[in-house]
Amino acid sequence: MSLLVHALAHRPLTVEAVAELVGLPTEPAVDDAAVEDVVRRRGWSWEHELVSDALLTAHGHVLCSEDYIPFGDPGARTFLVFGELYPVDPHDDEMQNARWLLGRMDAWEAQPGWTGTRPATSGDCEGVLATAADAVTAYLGSAPERTVVADEAIAAGPALTHRVWRTATHALVLGPCADNGPYGYLTHLQLSISPLACDPELPASADENALRKWIATHIDW
Repeated sequence: MSLLVHALAHRPLTVEAVAELVGLPTEPAVDDAAVEDVVRRRGWSWEHELVSDALLTAHGHVLCSEDYIPFGDPGARTFLVFGELYPVDPHDDEMQNARWLLGRMDAWEAQPGWTGTRPATSGDCEGVLATAADAVTAYLGSAPERTVVADEAIAAGPALTHRVWRTATHALVLGPCADNGPYGYLTHLQLSISPLACDPELPASADENALRKWIATHIDW
C-alpha cells in the first residue's frame, strides 16, 4: 500500500536547472556589493518565506547555499528545492496541525510553474524524484552510483529514494531532506551539491546505514 501524503507540490527539475546548479561552484566569485546585480541579471529573486535566506532561480526552483551567496564557492554546500511535501503523521489522527501546514503548502503550490496534488501518495513523490533523476543522469551522462531508501533521521514522511552521483570534486544527492524552517514538519525534495571533501569515499554498497550517514553529511549543515 502506498502511504498517503497530505499534500505534494513540485516543479519539474530540468537538465538546464541541473547544469546551472553544477556550474555554480566554478563560477567567478561575486563580491558582496555586486550580488544584487548578479541576481537581477540572472532573472533570480530573493525568497524569504518558503526558505529563509534563499533565492528563487529563473527556472522556478528555490536555492539555498551554506555560504548564502552561491556563486564561485567550491567549498559550500548548496541545495535546490524542486518539490515540497507535507507527510501524514500517523500519530496525529485529528490532523491538529493541518490547517497552518496546508497554508504553507499553498505558498509552495502558488509559485510560478508549480503544481500540487492533495492528497498524494509516496508513489507520487517517487515519480517526481524519478523524473528529476532522469534530468541529472542526462546532464552528467551516467546513472547514479548509489541508491538507498531514506529513513526518518533524514526527513519526515514516507520512505523515499536517495540517489548519489559524484563528479571529480562534488557529490550530488537527489532525494528528501528535512525542511528546517520554523514549521519543521514539511520535507523538501531537492538536489544537493556538496564538496567531496565533506566525506570523499562512498561506503560499501551493502552498508546502507553507512550510506545514509554519508548522505546526511552532504545534504545538510
